[in-house]
Amino acid sequence: MSEAVSTLDGWWSLHLLYNVDWTSLKTLEESKKDHLIGELQSFLEREEEVHKNKEGSYSFYNVTGQKADIILWMLRPTIDELNKLELEFNKLGIRDYLIPAYSYVSVIEMSGYLAKESDEDPYENPYVQSRLYPEVPKSKYICFYPMDKKRDLDDNWYMLPMEERRRLMYDHGMIGRQYAGKVKQFITGSQGLDKYEWGVTLFSDDMLEFKNIIYEMRFDEASARYGIFGDFYVGVHLPADELPAFFK
Repeated sequence: MSEAVSTLDGWWSLHLLYNVDWTSLKTLEESKKDHLIGELQSFLEREEEVHKNKEGSYSFYNVTGQKADIILWMLRPTIDELNKLELEFNKLGIRDYLIPAYSYVSVIEMSGYLAKESDEDPYENPYVQSRLYPEVPKSKYICFYPMDKKRDLDDNWYMLPMEERRRLMYDHGMIGRQYAGKVKQFITGSQGLDKYEWGVTLFSDDMLEFKNIIYEMRFDEASARYGIFGDFYVGVHLPADELPAFFK
């Protein structure tokens, strides 16, 4: 049996994607629509306070394309808090006009492939803390996608020796480092939590950088031989003060 890699786990993660029922929304009186939008703005303002207090984080984007209209990503210290937060969102009036398109449950993760041996508690390391309990940026664009590692015959990631996986992940990580300052990346683990094994959430002020980094990584052996990818969701930042224009 191959050796399993250890992980450091941080905040719990929930991606929620919805389509807007534009036809039904158009039939509402302006006063009713204003009330629904105001409720959603208040919800996002509460999320912003949590973000500023570093007790969790969030992002809210308008999805480009027809797979969804909006994506809400929320992070909390426990799954119980995240579950209650989802329930709070479901009770908003605007939720009656949102059709679920996709959801993804996971937890912020750092793998131990490249970890250095130390007697110190890694959770006390400032760099590790910034990765596990992140302040999600308000970049102009978002890209989210789930992924697996292949388990087909000779191309079985989980049957590779630990040292071989370390080498592959090191090479893979070196490509990502070339995009420092251009793309902000968050990895969430979802083994036993959702259909895929990881979720990847990227932020950038230039959407073309998503294409550049993912295309380049496809030529890396870790992706070219062992990567399996789900759908990609991209979108544009939707601040709370722009909701009236968006929904009207």
